[in-house]
Amino acid sequence: MMDWTDRHCRYFHRLLSQHALLYTEMVTTGALVHGDVERHLRFNAEEHPVALQLGGSEPADLAHAARLGAQWGYGEINLNCGCPSERVQRGAFGACLMNEPRLVADCVKAMVDAVDVPVTVKHRIGIGRNEDYGFVRDFVGTVAEAGCSVFIAHARNAWLEGLSPKENREIPPLRYDVVHRLKAEFPGLTLAINGGLSTDGAVQQALDGGLDGAMIGREAYHNPWWLARWDTLHFGAPDAGLTREAAEEAMVEYMEREAALHGTPWYPIARHMLGLRNGLPGARRWRQAWSDHRLKHLPAREVMAIARTPPRAAAEAADAASLARAPQDTAVSPA
Repeated sequence: MMDWTDRHCRYFHRLLSQHALLYTEMVTTGALVHGDVERHLRFNAEEHPVALQLGGSEPADLAHAARLGAQWGYGEINLNCGCPSERVQRGAFGACLMNEPRLVADCVKAMVDAVDVPVTVKHRIGIGRNEDYGFVRDFVGTVAEAGCSVFIAHARNAWLEGLSPKENREIPPLRYDVVHRLKAEFPGLTLAINGGLSTDGAVQQALDGGLDGAMIGREAYHNPWWLARWDTLHFGAPDAGLTREAAEEAMVEYMEREAALHGTPWYPIARHMLGLRNGLPGARRWRQAWSDHRLKHLPAREVMAIARTPPRAAAEAADAASLARAPQDTAVSPA
């Protein structure tokens, strides 16, 4: 979820669910050791509960990054052992770490010793076309001995050659039974499942089958209104009565706050809520308004007004905004 679940996205998702645990995009240890720590770790207090996901393979660097995360107030530190991208592989972390369970155990031990918050691991169920259950069983067992008690299993193998990251989320077959088998073999561990879950029924089936949780990634991003049901369905909370219009209004208020405090323009925030009206009449035109480059100079509240107007009036307003923004020709009189 790199470049997706930034702090603006998480603020939006927290509006929709008060109880779901949110995760950051993966932050590499190099970015924290050598880069701008505040830029990578700053988050809104409203995001809690929120976990920091790290990418790295050096125990000392991961311990340092975990300490920073704990100091900044994250409630969990998660090590990514599931990302299959070539960029991550070149850094010798992500899914390729599953081939080195002892190294992962050393990384986990270093982080566990460094912080008081939980240290968790997200992983695949295999590498390449090897579907031997013993591979993932031994990985989980080795890492658990180092002090990790929470595992989030993406129920596909990671094919590290020949597939793009997108294809790695679609082509290797889902094998949910492997995650259930892990839970049966390690009943004392917390096992959550990830991969291909896109309906209430699929999530509930996983939970009814004895698993301890479900992680939803891109489906939650593309269809965010789904999150608005989770507190009632999975956490026993009463229906908060939130509407899509109220969520949009709250995001505009957030955009205004971000602009005042940090000079943040509205459009990198608005991109995260473009799926809010999926499935409703007028959703396409609403998305177009919030992603219209001609409106970038307008205040967010004015853009919301345009997005909510009838189609012809919205198009005319966008055209007018574009003309108002365009430089005017200047006539020069001869001397």
